[in-house]
Amino acid sequence: MKRLKRAGVVLLVMLMIFSMAGCKKKTEAPKEETKKEKTEESKKTEPVETKEPEEAPANQNLLTGLGDLTDGAIGKRPVAVMVNNVQDALPQYGTGKADIIYEIPVEGDVTRLMAVYGDYTTVPKICAIRSCRYYFPAFSETYDAFYVNWGIDDSIADYLEALNLDQYDGINNAGGLFGRDQDRLNKGYSLEHTGYFDGTRFAEVVQSEGRRTDLADDKKGTAFNFNGVNEQLKPEGSDCKTVSIDFGAASATLTYDEVSKTYLKQINGNPQMDESTQTQLAFTNVFVLETDISVRDDIGHKQLNWNGGNNYTGYYVSNGAVQKIHWYKDANNERSDLHLVDMNGNEIKVNRGKSYIAVNYPGQSQFQ
Repeated sequence: MKRLKRAGVVLLVMLMIFSMAGCKKKTEAPKEETKKEKTEESKKTEPVETKEPEEAPANQNLLTGLGDLTDGAIGKRPVAVMVNNVQDALPQYGTGKADIIYEIPVEGDVTRLMAVYGDYTTVPKICAIRSCRYYFPAFSETYDAFYVNWGIDDSIADYLEALNLDQYDGINNAGGLFGRDQDRLNKGYSLEHTGYFDGTRFAEVVQSEGRRTDLADDKKGTAFNFNGVNEQLKPEGSDCKTVSIDFGAASATLTYDEVSKTYLKQINGNPQMDESTQTQLAFTNVFVLETDISVRDDIGHKQLNWNGGNNYTGYYVSNGAVQKIHWYKDANNERSDLHLVDMNGNEIKVNRGKSYIAVNYPGQSQFQ
């Protein structure tokens, strides 16, 4: 009996020990779970470090997105200048300082340039100045720019008057800003390749004449939807180191320079230089906009669709890559913005820097 009693006591003690052990485990488990929950909760409530987007500089050039405007040019209108681009007029000077350059065919499928300068107080002396064709002001009005040329196609006089351009024309030496480059004359250049515009005096003349220098309220935004201040991004597309454009009687080639991250321009197989600085024209961005171009009269003047359209093809090239896009301006509204959109209709973002814009026949460009 004693043995049985003793055995019963031992059994009872063992049961109590196991019971206590089980209780301990049950009470400890929730503690571990609570600790885990607290860790997860702390992760949820930890502040996430966000990077504030860098603000554009106060002296941002609206054409390039760069902070290089003089104080006197902030909020002021740019200047668009027509430049002779035939072989016999080369090399030009003053073009290297332009922020945007348009190249578009004229009679005989040679091309003409429109150089646009974002700072009206620092425009250089430019040569050789050439005459206007109606589709160039249709693009200059995009930027609310002063328009500079030497002569016009007489058939568009009424059209230009209707645009109410702030125009400076070398044919009547408007503002006393035009002249003939004597050095070129001495070298045997034809007269039509010697006209210059003295942009260094432009701000002084404009102010003395009381012309509007402030940008219109609807033109105070940037020319493009720019990437961040310190961003240099590749377009969404394939690699592109060389752009070759055939205008008909002239060609342009733009070759990517890895060091400067710009495209260096050639004309008809030769480097296109700014004679005054002895530098080759270079651009961060290259745009090729395809459109309808035809001959409209016996002289050979062009009919050109400057409106583009939702389905009009274009290409954006920068930082070693090319992206296919669409382009358009609002129909019959010269002052409307130039819209550059991807295949889904969303506005593309563009790197900050100088831009070259070719407006040309469809299918006449190669991207390699």
